[in-house]
Amino acid sequence: MSYCLNPACPQPKNPSHVNVCQACGSKLRLHDRYQVVKAIAQGGFGATFVAADMSHPERHICVIKQLRPVATAPEVLKMARDLFDREAKTLKLIGDHPQIPQLLDYFEESNQFYVVQEYVKGWTLQQEVKKNGPFSEAGVKQFLSEILPVLHYIHGRRVIHRDIKPANIIRRQEDRKLVLIDFGAVKNQVSHTVLMSSSENTALTSYAIGTPGYAPAEQLAMRPVYASDIYALGMTCIYLLTGKPPKDLDYHPTTGETIWQKGLHLSESFTEVLKKMLEVSVRHRYQSAEEALKALDMAPYMDSLAQGLTAKPSKPVSSSPERTGRMSYTSPSGFNRREVQPERFSTTRSSPPNLNKGKESGVRSFADRSHTASQSQTNSYSTPKKTTRWTAVAVLTAYKQNKRDFGEENLSHLNLQQADLSGVSFYRANLVQANFSRANLSQTNFGGANLHSSVLRDSNLVRAYFGYADLEGADLRGADLSYGYFNYANLRGANLCGANLTGAKISEEQIAQAKTNWSTVLPSGKRGFW
Repeated sequence: MSYCLNPACPQPKNPSHVNVCQACGSKLRLHDRYQVVKAIAQGGFGATFVAADMSHPERHICVIKQLRPVATAPEVLKMARDLFDREAKTLKLIGDHPQIPQLLDYFEESNQFYVVQEYVKGWTLQQEVKKNGPFSEAGVKQFLSEILPVLHYIHGRRVIHRDIKPANIIRRQEDRKLVLIDFGAVKNQVSHTVLMSSSENTALTSYAIGTPGYAPAEQLAMRPVYASDIYALGMTCIYLLTGKPPKDLDYHPTTGETIWQKGLHLSESFTEVLKKMLEVSVRHRYQSAEEALKALDMAPYMDSLAQGLTAKPSKPVSSSPERTGRMSYTSPSGFNRREVQPERFSTTRSSPPNLNKGKESGVRSFADRSHTASQSQTNSYSTPKKTTRWTAVAVLTAYKQNKRDFGEENLSHLNLQQADLSGVSFYRANLVQANFSRANLSQTNFGGANLHSSVLRDSNLVRAYFGYADLEGADLRGADLSYGYFNYANLRGANLCGANLTGAKISEEQIAQAKTNWSTVLPSGKRGFW
């Protein structure tokens, strides 16, 4: 089918073989190149279509946005033109990012304005919630771990999106990655248009744009800042958790704050993160995506680490499959293998240690304490607990029955391909030559575990904790290791070709000990060798 782009056409649908609209006589091939096949949506300022690029040998599918204001008054037309012009220029400014639609073309024809973008096939998060129901806390944390780096990227290019909401985030079908769309409401923040107010940089804009309920007060007052996107992202999280749009939530009649906690059972740490994202006062909100990421950074590890630190430690892992002797690790400073005995933790504590003490997070404190203690003294061990020789079926069955602690267990050589074991604690477990290919291991605690020669290819290891783990010879090709924690982990000979290390806490020396190639995504987000 060919679709006519004439806004006044009474019958825009045409057979695919015709070149001129049979109803109004308009030319059907846009820019002598694009054949529009169907309409997607229409809003106050434009319409969106799916088209085929007929100039390309494979007739690539793309998205075309057409200026189509409801009113024709000169000031409305000017505002719409400004928005479309801004979107195209911003997409150029943002450049090539795998989670932002690529700008393919940008032109004006017959007094109408067009932006052509990469077509992203998938479901919006709004559609996903309507189809499958609300997300769990773990699901929303995973969502934030994927989308906050995208927000950090666009803010780094001095761009405020201003319309973040579930309908503008697509889960791409081909790889399940989240893609941020609709940059028609973006605001370029440049120093010449900034009004200094206290410690905040407030960008002035000509138009108050955003979706009511998701846009914070300062944005509706035409003074959006980077933190405005943080607020909208926080409201998106509430929608994902409740399935309710902002208009269906109660609000405090005096402060205007949204009352969103009713009926939700969230961890205290995550509740505090959401509260700060949704602060009505800009100065009390997270000021950047990076700041929000840091607040989330150690939350997934808290429960599992609390269990691990209060459990009776077994003999630490070694770099050899036999797991005998002392734990080997590689020092980030020199990368000379050394033999250490970790600090012994008391098993008589009545409550877990305070993992939030100080400016650094609990995991960092644990790593630093263990490292210092191992250098200064050698401690005796408690009697190791007796471990069960698990089978893959037993592990999966136990997980379905809500068992999450496999600390110190013997899981070597097990075949757990494509298993969903997210949030599990494998603290000091024996995982030698275990096969976790394509498994979901997000937010999993591998602290001190022996993963010698294990297979983790194409697995989801987002925010996994590998402190003091032995990953020598492990196959991590194509694994998503973004925001993982690798302090004091041994990565000698580990295969990181094609792995995603975006935001991971891993040193240059550790990566140098592993195998990488041009498709390895480094902590900086860049591809290639260090």
